[in-house]
Amino acid sequence: MRYKLISTLILIGVVVIFVIQNVTVVEIKFLLWSFEMSRSLLYFILITIGIVSGWLLNSYYRHKK
Repeated sequence: MRYKLISTLILIGVVVIFVIQNVTVVEIKFLLWSFEMSRSLLYFILITIGIVSGWLLNSYYRHKK
């Protein structure tokens, strides 16, 4: 039980350090749209999209079998 707490605190610390180091605002251009956001938020959105799409594809292939 104590290992879960320690590993969770370490993970939170790494995430906080990552966010602090990536506060730079970047401009994203896609087709006709253009907007600005922080680099850490962009990474979070991309990772979330990847996890959700992987989960959906995995569910689809499991259901197909």
